[in-house]
Amino acid sequence: MLQRMLIDKIENRILVGIVAFVGVMILVGWVAINEGARMSSFERQFEARSIERGAELFAANCSTCHGAEGLGINGRAPALNSPHLFGYDYFAEINNEIDRLQERDAELEAELGAMMDEIRAGVSDERRAEILERQTEISEERDSIATQLADLETQKQDLIVALQPAIDNGYPITTQLTADGESVTVIQPSRLAQLGWSNTLESFILTTLIHGRPTSIGYWPQPMVAWEQTAGGPLRRDQIQDIANYILNWDKGNDWTLEDALRVQQYGIVPGLGGGGGEQVPPVGVDVDAILQRLEEQNIVGDPVRGGQIYTNAATSQLGRRLGCSGCHMGGVAAPNTEETWDAILNERLNDPALAGYTPERYLVESIVQPGNYIVPGWPAGQMPANFGEQISLQDIADIIVYLRSYSDSEVGSWLEGTGEAAPADNTENSEESSGE
Repeated sequence: MLQRMLIDKIENRILVGIVAFVGVMILVGWVAINEGARMSSFERQFEARSIERGAELFAANCSTCHGAEGLGINGRAPALNSPHLFGYDYFAEINNEIDRLQERDAELEAELGAMMDEIRAGVSDERRAEILERQTEISEERDSIATQLADLETQKQDLIVALQPAIDNGYPITTQLTADGESVTVIQPSRLAQLGWSNTLESFILTTLIHGRPTSIGYWPQPMVAWEQTAGGPLRRDQIQDIANYILNWDKGNDWTLEDALRVQQYGIVPGLGGGGGEQVPPVGVDVDAILQRLEEQNIVGDPVRGGQIYTNAATSQLGRRLGCSGCHMGGVAAPNTEETWDAILNERLNDPALAGYTPERYLVESIVQPGNYIVPGWPAGQMPANFGEQISLQDIADIIVYLRSYSDSEVGSWLEGTGEAAPADNTENSEESSGE
């Protein structure tokens, strides 16, 4: 019966067709209306998975130099989880208000000049009175502007003082002299602007990951290597994008705080023209026996102050390299603690049978130029760069050793400090097997 009512009659067939067509159109319309939201949800899920993969890749490949949280390692590599990389300007609000007030002050000054020209051209007594009244108003407003500008400059200086720990770690606030000898504070809040990069931050990160920065050996202990397979690296392009997405996910927009700036351990360095530089002296090399012999024969006297500057990245080696030793060793962040090194050598390391016959000097020389020969128990292998022998001079290594010696109160003399005492005999039998990192 239902079939006869709906199908047998042509009118009913037409009605069923119309209803079906309308139903299909409603369904298609509903899908179309919600497609944008569905695709946005899909993109968010895809990006979230990409960020998760990027986090794993970053921890495995990048954290050794840039830190587990991307905050950089002092003297070793710059932070990526940084307000500077993302171009956040802590001084923007203050500077914008200063610009606004200075612009208003310039307008008032121009208005005063125009009124003076008007008076010189001749005006009525009534107009003169109006001008004098207006000049009083302008004078009061300019005094107020001057007070506000002074207050803003105080706020600016207070902010600079608050940022001092970050400045010590490389946040780009410097004092420069103008051509007329005036001292001005120069602030560069954007890493991309600092480098003159005109493209996007994502492109900057991607190109760095893909091709590396081989010339960075001139200002970091190790160069930024190429990570993408087409450039000789180990990662696929999609993995490179995952790491980039993970780094970009650190952006806080306008919500960066002062504490974020202070958490950063190392800010970026602006490469100098021509890379490294430095005095034309030969590298110390990797022959431990030859180094010790030259130190003795040439009566090299170490300078602990300069050694400390090299060690903490405050100065380059004589070959123009920054070593960044303190980034891992200070406080035992990623390697044996600097302050405990010398006493640990005397009281622990040299008790190891593998180091029989070693002196503290031999141990340290070998640790620096051949760091993989002996790994301190409890620390991972392969963390210390193996090319320091190419980056430092004989004087540099002497300075670093006496700097490390300066942390100890022990009375053990060091021939490197100019005592005239000959270096003790070494057991060279173990020299190719062990060293300290």
